[in-house]
Formats: sequence, structure tokens, C-alpha cells
Amino acid sequence: MTLTELEKLISAKKPIHLSGIGGVSMRALAELLLDMGACIQGSDRERSPFTDRLEQLGARIFIGQRESNVEGAAAVIRTAAVLDQNPEIIAARRLGLPVVERGQAWGLLMGRYGHSVCIAGTHGKTSTTSMVATFAQSAGLDPTVMVGGELSSIGGGTLRIGKRDLFVAEACEYKNSYHSFSPTIAVILNIDRDHLDFFSDTDDIIASFRHFASLVPADGIVIANRDDPNTMRAVEGLNRRVMTFGLLPGADVTAQNIVCDKGFYSFDVVSSGSLWCRLALSVPGEHNLSNALAAAACAICLNVPPQAFADGIAAYRGVGRRFESKGKYHGALLFDDYAHHPSEIEATLKAARSMEPARVICIFQPHTYSRTISLREEFAQALSHADVCVITDIYASREINTAGINGHYLSELIPGAVNVAGFSEARQFIEQNARAGDIIFSMGAGDVWRIWDGFPAE
Repeated sequence: MTLTELEKLISAKKPIHLSGIGGVSMRALAELLLDMGACIQGSDRERSPFTDRLEQLGARIFIGQRESNVEGAAAVIRTAAVLDQNPEIIAARRLGLPVVERGQAWGLLMGRYGHSVCIAGTHGKTSTTSMVATFAQSAGLDPTVMVGGELSSIGGGTLRIGKRDLFVAEACEYKNSYHSFSPTIAVILNIDRDHLDFFSDTDDIIASFRHFASLVPADGIVIANRDDPNTMRAVEGLNRRVMTFGLLPGADVTAQNIVCDKGFYSFDVVSSGSLWCRLALSVPGEHNLSNALAAAACAICLNVPPQAFADGIAAYRGVGRRFESKGKYHGALLFDDYAHHPSEIEATLKAARSMEPARVICIFQPHTYSRTISLREEFAQALSHADVCVITDIYASREINTAGINGHYLSELIPGAVNVAGFSEARQFIEQNARAGDIIFSMGAGDVWRIWDGFPAE
């Protein structure tokens, strides 16, 4: 499908069916299409506040996925988790309907914008996309934004609809969905081993990111992490302009005069050897220093004034499920975090440690069986940065437990780790063990955040 064909469906009010419409990226896509005047319908496995909102905006929602849902539709857009065996896809093929991947749909819509900043990387995509969105608004650029978390600066959702000059988008590598994007500025934050249910090995992942970087036009820019060897391999010899960021010598955008105050960093942003601005972060952790340098590189490419950038980043307070405060309990600080890969877990726990707590307690929910198996040793090492580690059962997501494993598969490698049967037992553990000065996390990409539902936090 081309952009012209999609726009014709929209103008003719032909129903477009979104399979998996309640997902983060899919619901944002549905909202943008609705704003364009499209006739939107879609399905999801269960009702949620997000499907309710889409109904209020005019979408027709089906709960459960059946062949009959797509009858009368002119096209189907599906998320990566909706496979060919899904009854809706089977019906769409039988009816001869075009089936468009979510990434393809976003890529088509990006073609409507003057500039598209697409932010990719194994870790830090949501936070960095949110930083770019925040400073772009502060600088008066009126961006359209698609981000993978709830961002307060765009109204608490995952989508902001602005003018057609600038599109800022989170770009996910899973199933190469970002290969359908149309970046004019492509950002690579880092490349790590992940999604090994799809990628064969690290070289395969690096090749995927290299292809993403090659999507920028001849006059486009690739922004790459100088500190990450895999990222530098991905852009080596690339026939595109490459701007690097990081702390290693030779980075085009770097940090100097770094000060860390209980986990919160301030530093000079230096571009091509010259002071560009002084930055003070309102979110903790060295990983956010790196994210801010990537955002600074974006700002420089977009010709944003240094002070407008600094003001925007100072106003950035984080995004939902990224070091998100859940209050206090018995003097302990409570947080929820989306970290579900060993590198992310380690970065978050180190950031917590830099805040000088009495103890760091982590309630971790492993995400997918394949990731737990392929990165088992790395998970154990990362979780050792917590003083106390509590492991819940594994969140299956899109997978079936063919290996017959559970939380014990991971916890047996972590000295002193505790297993809990469910969230009520996890809440009990917190109530019985929280002490003044502790930092306590719920952590994972599944539904571990539900621990805090009804929890008596202050």
C-alpha cells in the first residue's frame, strides 16, 4: 500500500481495521488516523481504558479476534504480535484485503512530514524520544509525537498531534518493523542482544540497525552512540552523514564538567569542541546522561537554540513506567520501571544505588520465556545489583511455555532471591519488609505494575 492509496481510503471513509488496536503503538496509530478523518475499527484480546478511549473518539471496537471482525473492512493493519494464523489475518487473506504491518503504516504517515526523527536502540528509546518531544515543544516546533510510554508533557498519552513539519517517533527493531519507517534523522542509541526469538545473533541485529540507518535520504543524518561498539560497527563506512555522541574521545557531541548529585547529573554539552549549553537533568542515572546527549545531537541537527533545548530538558520529568514514583511506604520510596533486559535492569538499579538508599529491593517479573532462557546468566548478574531480589512468575506475552520453566529457573542463580506465587504475595513481601531509606522497585515489561493497585502507599 502507498500513502496515496491510504489517503484515498481515509477520504472515502472506507473502514480500516487495526488488529491489536489496544497496544501502545497501535492505539497511537488509531488516534492519528481518526484525527485524519479515517473510519477506524479494531480488535483486542480484552477491553481496557485505551480501547474505551478509542470508542469515545469514534472507533468501533471488537473484544476478541474473530474472522467476522474484518468483514466490510477495506484494509487491515496488524501489530507484530498478530501472526498469520490469527483468524482476522486468515479472513483478510481470504477476502483479498491488503494486510499492512504496523511499521509500514507508520512509515507511510511519516512521508507526510517535513522532518522525521526516528529513535532506535535496544535500550532507552522511550526515554530519549520523550526528551526530544519535550524540548521540541519547548522550542515551539509543534511536533507530532509517537512514543512508547505515557508522557505527561504531551498530555499523558503516547501520541501528540502537531503540525506537519516534524514527526518524532520511537522506532522498534523487533521483527524489523522500523525498516518501513521514513527517517530524515535516524538515531541509534545502542545495540544489544535481544529479541533472539527473531534475530539469529548479534551480527544479525547489527545488520538490522545498519539497514535502518541506510533509510535516511542522502541529505539526512544518522546520530550514533560513539560509546557503543556495536553501534559503531553498524554505521562503519555508511554512505550517510554520521554525527556521534558519547563520552569517548572523538564524539561530535559530548559531556564535560560532569557533576553527579545523588544520581542526578549536570554537565556541559560540548558540540564539535565548543560549549553548546549547560544541562541539568531532572531524571536520575548515567544512562539518562547518554540519552540527553543523543537528544542534544537531535536538537543541533534541527537548529534548536541551546537555551531552548536546556529549558526543555530541565522540564523533562520522565515517562510512565520509567523510574516512575509510586509514593512511599513505611519510609521506603516506591518505584515502577519497564526494564526487562539485563542492561536496562543494571542501569536502573545502578541509578537507584547512586541515590544512596539504605537498600535496593527489586520485584522482578521476567518477560517472555525465550528472553529468560537466552539471557539467563545476564539476568542473574544484573539483578545482583539489588540487595534483595524477588522473582515473580514469567510473563508469557506472545509466547507459549514449551520449555516448562517458571520464575525458579532464574531465581536459583541469584543468591538469596525470593520467589512469589503472585502479586498478592509480592505485596505481602513489601508490607513485611519495607524499611525507612529503602528504594523498592516493581520491574518488568509485563503487568508487574499491578502490584501497586490498591497498595497502601502514602
